[in-house]
Amino acid sequence: MKVIGSALLLLLAGTNGASAFVPSTFKTQQYNSNGQIKLNMIQSGSKGTGEGWLKTPAAPVNSAASAKKTLEEALKGASFKKNISLLGSTGSIGTQTLDFVEACPDNFEVDALSAGNNAELMCEQVMKFKPKIASLSTEAAANELKERLSAAGCAKSDMPEIMFGDEGIVACATVDTADTVVTGIVGAAGLLPTIEAIKLGKDIALANKETLISGGPVILPLVEKHGINMLPADSEHSAIFQCLQGVPEGGLRRVILTASGGAFRDFSKDELFKLCEEDPRAVQAKATTHPNWDMGAKITLDSATMMNKGLEVIEAHYLFGASYDDIDIVIHPQSIVHSMVETQDTSCIAQLGWADMRLPLVYSVSWPHRLKMPYKPLDLAELATLTFSKPDVAKYPCIGLAYDAGRAGGTMTAVLNAANEAANEKFRADEGLGFLDIPKLIESAMEAHKDDLKIEGVTLDDILSCDAWARNYVENKFDSLIKGEEKTLIV
Repeated sequence: MKVIGSALLLLLAGTNGASAFVPSTFKTQQYNSNGQIKLNMIQSGSKGTGEGWLKTPAAPVNSAASAKKTLEEALKGASFKKNISLLGSTGSIGTQTLDFVEACPDNFEVDALSAGNNAELMCEQVMKFKPKIASLSTEAAANELKERLSAAGCAKSDMPEIMFGDEGIVACATVDTADTVVTGIVGAAGLLPTIEAIKLGKDIALANKETLISGGPVILPLVEKHGINMLPADSEHSAIFQCLQGVPEGGLRRVILTASGGAFRDFSKDELFKLCEEDPRAVQAKATTHPNWDMGAKITLDSATMMNKGLEVIEAHYLFGASYDDIDIVIHPQSIVHSMVETQDTSCIAQLGWADMRLPLVYSVSWPHRLKMPYKPLDLAELATLTFSKPDVAKYPCIGLAYDAGRAGGTMTAVLNAANEAANEKFRADEGLGFLDIPKLIESAMEAHKDDLKIEGVTLDDILSCDAWARNYVENKFDSLIKGEEKTLIV
């Protein structure tokens, strides 16, 4: 299956790390068999539940069985109590999750926390929420946590089992008492613990996009086999999920993802490309600052390249079953309409709210209940104006790459995700990679993977192998360009 464009010559002008790679002409585009640029690659076919739709999506929607399950959960009433395992507790997703857990002590209890190396913040969280297990990335950080807890006077009865590394993350995800695992880890690192949690029948509050983007072919059969609920926790997919509550089987026609437009939304393509050439330092600073949301550095840069939205397209396909021809993107700078669905009768249903990640997070763990939260209500009169526009796919080539990877299916999305993570990290490390070179490296990796693309019978080992290969590919390609050993990328 050939879904990536014909071979392109991408010229890279090798320079020092201060000014980065700056191409004289940015040519990353997708071409059809006649050599014509496909600028309509993301136009919706609006075919409804026709070709390309999944019969068993990850989220509990679009079927009689999911409607029955939603009703059964709703009839249990809002006086529920859920035990939570939180992966990535010291990041933005984790801290905001703990905000609403603290606000609703009658509804939630924390059984496990895992994080990176922030032992200081983890210590504060352990003292407040008293989990059974606390895990950090390294042994040194775990030892620091022990020392901090002892110094803070943590009672022996409240001292959690302290672990580290991959073993610790999996232990947190599989702690026996947890009902729901909130996956706030950024990147492919969230894949394995999520799989292990699903196998034990735990619901997943999915804040880790890569779980489905890389692992969709493996995750979907596990979700169906173990009958768990995969509940989206990011704003866009939560909005779609909320809009689909009550939509009957076969009622969904189209998914419409809204995007803030990221750091460069007010720049034209020519203005952005000129800025990349003349002032790469300014680009470096601006690309890691989001105009609306408080997110981690990786996701903020993904928003600037719009890869974040491309990844969300793939995630929406797996979560809700929609064909790639029936998933659209629209730029919405105010970030008030978090996403929409179109039903078969062409009615559009939208979910609105302030740009506050706590709202989708709390719904993912309280679904289908609605808890009263102490947050500022939405005031449309205060907003006055909401605007929408189409994304410029020439300005944001990562969008087209994501659609291409999704349509290729199989292991291609894992390659796309891993190559993006590697290029994203290189740019943020300020090692000489230019902003416009991020999609070039990704596209080059996708092209190199075509002959090894696996569509059927994809396993976890296949995904992890492709993930490692793509990261290594980007690393080697970047090194050869920096050293001047290679002047072009052939894709």
